[in-house]
Amino acid sequence: MDLDPDTVERDLVKLVLTVIELLRQLMERQAVRRFDTGDLTEDQEERIGLTLMLLEDRMAELRDRYGLRAEDLNLDLGPLGPLLPRE
Repeated sequence: MDLDPDTVERDLVKLVLTVIELLRQLMERQAVRRFDTGDLTEDQEERIGLTLMLLEDRMAELRDRYGLRAEDLNLDLGPLGPLLPRE
C-alpha cells in the first residue's frame, strides 16, 4: 500500500474494507455450504440471506463514498496471486 499524507484516510478505509470483504465472502461461502447440507431452518436461511445482502449493500455505499471500486479491494499478493477470488 502506497501511503500518502493526502490520501491516508482513503487508504485506511481501503484496507479495512478489504478485510471486511474477505470476511463477507468467507461467511457467504459458509452459508451456501450450510444451505446445501440442509442444516438451517427456512427462517435461518432467510435471515442469513438478508444479512448478507445488507452487508453487501453497505459495502457498496462505503466504496462509493470513498471512490473505490470492488476491484480496488483485491490486494495483489505477488506470487500468491490476488487476495480475493475474482468474481
